[in-house]
Amino acid sequence: MSDDEGIERASDVGSADAPPVEEKPYKIIFEANKCFGAGKCAEVSDNWELSITSGVAQPRAYFFGEDDLEHNVRAAEICPAKKGDGCIHVIDRRTDEEIAPDPHGDGTLSVDW
Repeated sequence: MSDDEGIERASDVGSADAPPVEEKPYKIIFEANKCFGAGKCAEVSDNWELSITSGVAQPRAYFFGEDDLEHNVRAAEICPAKKGDGCIHVIDRRTDEEIAPDPHGDGTLSVDW
């Protein structure tokens, strides 16, 4: 992560309007500038849609609970952007760990700032 943006933890991104962690313990960090519109995320997750206008995917919700975890993880893992490392990142707000795609295998955030 880059200190230039003042972001110290994954949970700091987009937290100003976040619901309580107890209600929605997971969040998405989406690198829209890296999305090239493959649409695989929308094929496997109801939370994702491909915009006909922009040709880029977008999530319907950035914060979610246990019931929506599996399909959002699948969307992150199937994303072919960034040479297969994906541009969808599922974060556990309680631990600040990246659950998916987690290309480093250690829970560190794999966002290209």
